[in-house]
Amino acid sequence: MRYERKFMITDYSFRDVEQVLKFHPACFSEVYYERVVNNLYFDSLDFTNYYDNVEGSPERQKVRIRWYGSTFGEIEKPVLEFKIKSGLLGTKESYQLNSFKLNADFSLSEISKMLNIEALPKHIKNQLVSLKPSLLNSYTRKYFLSADKNYRATIDHRMTFYRVGILGNTFAAKSVDYNSTVMEIKYEAAMEADAKLVINHFPFSITKSSKYLQGLERVLN
Repeated sequence: MRYERKFMITDYSFRDVEQVLKFHPACFSEVYYERVVNNLYFDSLDFTNYYDNVEGSPERQKVRIRWYGSTFGEIEKPVLEFKIKSGLLGTKESYQLNSFKLNADFSLSEISKMLNIEALPKHIKNQLVSLKPSLLNSYTRKYFLSADKNYRATIDHRMTFYRVGILGNTFAAKSVDYNSTVMEIKYEAAMEADAKLVINHFPFSITKSSKYLQGLERVLN
């Protein structure tokens, strides 16, 4: 279990946020190449996961398929993830999936075939039966690590959200957030006391930020 502290930033540019991070006393440096992150989210018919997050339920989860690189076309190395939160602490369960194509023919039947692979545990398959695709999003992410290696940071921008249908998808219904940057600071639970010094040095305030909630509210309104 670890903490993920989020900052939804609208009054600094992406490059400004990056500079603030690099000049932080914890000496954050870039540790991985910039890449596009894609997520296909799933939820129940009555959007249980969405409302659990809106209402701040202490025990909640998000279910998604994550991959990197191109959003559409042949999707390589997709991973099914269950992002589980208990209060402010979170963890992930991950399962490797087979490659698939994401295009205008992508539908609920295609998703069902993709998720019915033998490697998935039975209890995971049973849980997926009651879920449907609810949102597709993508964003560009940069990765950083503090000098003491106790704190990881990511900066996300160019966030794009797509409505997902059950029968077929043109992915024409989309919304792009050009104004926001999301920064996350991630660290183990044992570092919480010291983390306050790291977090308090930023000129940004911690916010309750969820790309899933933001995306749904954008494409469904």
